[in-house]
Amino acid sequence: MRKITVAARSILGLIFFGAGVSFFLSTPPPLEGAMGEFFRGLMASHYFLNLLKITEITCGLMLLSGFYVPLALIVLAPIVLNIFLVHLFLMPSGLPLAVILGVLEAFLAFFSPEFSPKIKALFRKN
Repeated sequence: MRKITVAARSILGLIFFGAGVSFFLSTPPPLEGAMGEFFRGLMASHYFLNLLKITEITCGLMLLSGFYVPLALIVLAPIVLNIFLVHLFLMPSGLPLAVILGVLEAFLAFFSPEFSPKIKALFRKN
């Protein structure tokens, strides 16, 4: 189980680190329709995408290094949910990757012996 946990953590970390870094190193392709409107709205805020991508890079590095993994999983949970919902409603072609992100996040947070006890403890009434 340890090897599966390390693999899931590494894959999730690489995806978020890579997505964050690539945002700053390349120009995204033009988007059309509802997804284009959504992206233009995020760009109009002048800060949100930078904050999001810096958060993705930071959490990706935390996952890759193995330091503060439960914290990274907590921070990434709403991001993963939003990625899933954006692809579900605005750009279904990205849905397979969104599902993979959700499965990796859920496995690490709720089923991996190494991290799930810390995450599950957040849901217990004290």
